[in-house]
Amino acid sequence: MNPIARHTPRARQRFGSGTGAAGDVTDVSYHGTVTSTPTLPDVNDRYGPDVLSSGSRSAHRRPASLPVPAERGLVVEEVTTGWVGAITRVEKSGGEHVVVLEDRRGRTRTFRLGPGFWIDGKPVELVPHRPTAPTGPKRTASGSLAAPDQRARVARGSRIWVEGKHDAELVEKVWGDDLRAEGVVVELLQGVDNLAEALRDFAPTAERKVGVLVDHLVPGSKEQRIADQALRTVRPGTVLVLGHPYVDVWQAVRPQRIGLDRWPVIERGTEWKRGILRELGWPADEQADVARAWQRILGSVRSYADLEPSLLGRVEELIDFVTA
Repeated sequence: MNPIARHTPRARQRFGSGTGAAGDVTDVSYHGTVTSTPTLPDVNDRYGPDVLSSGSRSAHRRPASLPVPAERGLVVEEVTTGWVGAITRVEKSGGEHVVVLEDRRGRTRTFRLGPGFWIDGKPVELVPHRPTAPTGPKRTASGSLAAPDQRARVARGSRIWVEGKHDAELVEKVWGDDLRAEGVVVELLQGVDNLAEALRDFAPTAERKVGVLVDHLVPGSKEQRIADQALRTVRPGTVLVLGHPYVDVWQAVRPQRIGLDRWPVIERGTEWKRGILRELGWPADEQADVARAWQRILGSVRSYADLEPSLLGRVEELIDFVTA
């Protein structure tokens, strides 16, 4: 029996007029001086004081802060400093809870957990996040139902190929449990240019299928032409090539996970990953900078909900193909 049930997933001061108006009593003495007695509340005023008056307590009352769990990845603003960043962790320091916020340039600052933060311009009080015990069936990061005693099965002869290391790490993070339960191994293709040669060496059959995930697989692209040529060399039904429309798999991560509204557009002729890092203000000079940036992006992914549907559906199709 299949150890998991696969599921495809698809915010003035007002002064008296001095003319004998109600609430003001004016006294004109024989010496020509004018004095006013203090204004007394009108006990017959059924509507009470003017709540919009600057003297009203309501005018000075601060909006109540809404308690919000300090979950990793949540973007907040610290009101006294204006520091905006994503929560990376909550820890105890000096006997109190503190929260660490990382801004879009990778810099971090630590603040006391509690009130004094904004989310979308509204005051919130950050409170410790206490995960609740699951009350229903456990789900994997891909949204599939996991069996109570799920174990990896012996590897199938079929394979899923991805272009590079980052693709493989993202697939592992979201679909790793599913793949182990199905006995599917993910291997690196090291670029779509190697597809035809790799298929020739693997010699796919009906029992040893290959599913291929390709970056930037759009009509008329170089990637599409290479895939079409490679498919002509194998038996029909033994290989399935699918892809996403993005230049790089980084873009398959929802930009909101790293505090962006959208991924920056990089001009042609600029190495894409380094161009992205420079747009974000992150270090970009060394290959190690690229690696650290990817780990930061990958670390923001919690489940399939943090990925774009154009990647989700393709990976699900490939898993279904090689396990059929």
